[in-house]
Amino acid sequence: MEIYLEDNTLITSKTDLKGHITYGNADFIQFSGYRESEFLNKPHNIIRHQDMPRIAFKLLWDNVQNGREFFGFVKNLSREKNVYWVFANITPSYDEHHNIIGYYSVRRRPSKNGVSFMNDLYPKLCQAESQGGMNASFELLTNTLKEANISYDELVINLQNTAKTQGYH
Repeated sequence: MEIYLEDNTLITSKTDLKGHITYGNADFIQFSGYRESEFLNKPHNIIRHQDMPRIAFKLLWDNVQNGREFFGFVKNLSREKNVYWVFANITPSYDEHHNIIGYYSVRRRPSKNGVSFMNDLYPKLCQAESQGGMNASFELLTNTLKEANISYDELVINLQNTAKTQGYH
């Protein structure tokens, strides 16, 4: 079954440097289907849907480990096997010496256009990965962006902003 975020939903979580969950808010609990005792100190990928291409997470890690924020459309899977899409923003968390000490993620309702676009693109990226690994997926993504004459960041922000009034339902 697919479940949908409301306009005011803000799924928030924090992880350590290895991606283990150190905090999840009430919306995280609601949509993930996990109790706090079940997700604390577990890898954040416990909610990863198998339809997500690995290249999406490589881009995420490449950005946040280098001190940059990441935006993306993510298809998640709850404990009860419910599917839910989010528009994610992940940023590094810093200590007082400006060392990265973890990551902070806020997910909100994705645009219908963004989910539609990614529902078309992600299976192609997964297919490329199954045939040629991460490099093939990266090449396909790079070529797709070049053909559209747009960067990845511009693409996802534009997809989210073009239909703010057309939330995904």
